Amino acid sequence: MAEQQQSNENLSFQGEPKKHSIFNSLSRAEAFAAIALAAIASDGYFTNTETRTIFLVLSRMKLFEGYSEVQIKSVLDNLLQFLKQHGTEAFVNSAKEFLSPELQATAFAVSVDLVLSDGVLHKKEEKFLADLQHALGVSDETADQLIHAMLIKNRG
Repeated sequence: MAEQQQSNENLSFQGEPKKHSIFNSLSRAEAFAAIALAAIASDGYFTNTETRTIFLVLSRMKLFEGYSEVQIKSVLDNLLQFLKQHGTEAFVNSAKEFLSPELQATAFAVSVDLVLSDGVLHKKEEKFLADLQHALGVSDETADQLIHAMLIKNRG
């Protein structure tokens, strides 16, 4: 997944969820990885640093215990094809259906961390996080706290 261009023409996933998922099935780990992948793509492209970061974040999670480096990279590569083919809105709305409410909140927190890993919140990223917050049912208070904490965490 080296430097790949990814267009995010439609980042708004507000409104009713799609009745038909773009995925036949996803494991909880794959669905979680999908949300994280959408987060790093929210500025319109992937960098090698972002690719390494998402891998490191996912590989440290209990959800990915037992996944090898090759397996995680394969999951991300497969998900990237779905993201390119279906766009962010359908991708996120479909993936979230495979996550419990608790994992949806965790996916939001990890997404905030990934988006803010450079210590700056760009306009496209801000819109993505607002839409993701709504799609995942995260309260304004929780979202504000997470964004504030991650901005502090990623300053240095």
